[in-house]
Amino acid sequence: MAVNRVPVLKRCRSLGLDPVYLGIDKKSNRELKRANRKVSEYGLQLREKQKAKFIYGVLEKPFRNYYKKADKMPGMTGPNLMIMLESRLDNVIFRLGFARTRKEARQIVDHKHVLVNGKQVNIPSYLVKAGDTIEIKEKCKGSQRYKDILEVTGGRLVPEWLEADQEALKGTVKELPTRDAIDVPVNEVLIVELYSK
Repeated sequence: MAVNRVPVLKRCRSLGLDPVYLGIDKKSNRELKRANRKVSEYGLQLREKQKAKFIYGVLEKPFRNYYKKADKMPGMTGPNLMIMLESRLDNVIFRLGFARTRKEARQIVDHKHVLVNGKQVNIPSYLVKAGDTIEIKEKCKGSQRYKDILEVTGGRLVPEWLEADQEALKGTVKELPTRDAIDVPVNEVLIVELYSK
């Protein structure tokens, strides 16, 4: 399996991204030494795409597939793409506060700790639908890992489109998110421009 092994804070610095969006509290105290070069239009578009891929932990091929799907859906391609990325199971676990970072959420799903509507799902890219119930398996709920996670994520705001019961490690997707409900600093218009060349 292909894994991005670039140091997270270094990648955040190069993309001009706040690590908070990844669920990381650390701040890099290094300054990015960047010459005052003018970034081309293509460079800006590429950076937005890299930002989206990095935040959601998606590699190039699956990301392009999401774009193709979003393009065929009714409505605008950019918001459709962001809604699809946001409704990935690993992201929903992160948003519900059952994981500190999206990487950890992905691992939790991979390790078969998650039930969607009572069925075990171990595919991080599984797209949730409105009305889905997501919970951590009964035998995993008592583990120290989840107590530690809830200590860290207890104060985190759960988006309006989700409903979380932190005590029972259970959550419901009330509706699919709208673009306005997604607080990720990505300009999806530039991604659409990049792919539509």
